[in-house]
Amino acid sequence: MTVKIDVKGPIISNDEAWIYEWFDMDFTSPKTVIDQLANANGDDVIVSINSPGGYVDDGSEIYTALKAYPGHVETQIVGLAASAASFIATAGDKVVIAPTAKFMIHNASMGNLGDHRSMEKASQMLKTTDRTIVNAYVLKTGKDEQELLDMMAEETWMGPQEALEHNFVDEIMFMDNPIKLTASSAASAMIPQKIIDGFRNGMMNKGKPEGVTKEDLKASLAEFKNEILNELQLNKTNEPKEPTLKPANKRDLSKLFLSL
Repeated sequence: MTVKIDVKGPIISNDEAWIYEWFDMDFTSPKTVIDQLANANGDDVIVSINSPGGYVDDGSEIYTALKAYPGHVETQIVGLAASAASFIATAGDKVVIAPTAKFMIHNASMGNLGDHRSMEKASQMLKTTDRTIVNAYVLKTGKDEQELLDMMAEETWMGPQEALEHNFVDEIMFMDNPIKLTASSAASAMIPQKIIDGFRNGMMNKGKPEGVTKEDLKASLAEFKNEILNELQLNKTNEPKEPTLKPANKRDLSKLFLSL
């Protein structure tokens, strides 16, 4: 029996999953994948990927779980495997890509507050993160580390043929003589950090000491939900390739992104 696991939407942390569920949005968290791998019980697994990326550490947890799985894992890039989703894709024993799909690698990014020492520390953390991410690409492609780091620094977009030529994938689905495709851009579907922070910090709390709850949200935020969904749609249309992330004064260096 073959078990199918979806990696769709942004890669997020387990404790943010309920927010995406409430908005009826696609997402992938480590728990969603790890639980399904446990239920697969060693059977063959096909991982279907269409994701713009997300948090590095959570992507690493998913990558590790797939690599450690005792059964055969085939990753299928059916739409987009970008940023964190790209190194998740390389975890498969076999990696295939649809003729209409895309593959993208780039450097990690983050928000940070502080003096010059904090900024230098953030810069070093990002460089270290890039060097940990590149390990997955080295294992898959056999390429030199510096060549791959240069590709990441340039934000390299690949169509199926380019991904195959660079050994990121093993096969192009449905095609014996694949044609070369031109890479294009796509926007992230992650919920803006200010909304996540608002939920966490009780921004919408009306004097309740225990803070905002799921029940409060479901009961009172129907109109707000529509406003945010409209904002997300606008962001998808207008967002640049490399977004300026809002600094998180409480999280500082705690979350690293690989997102568009």
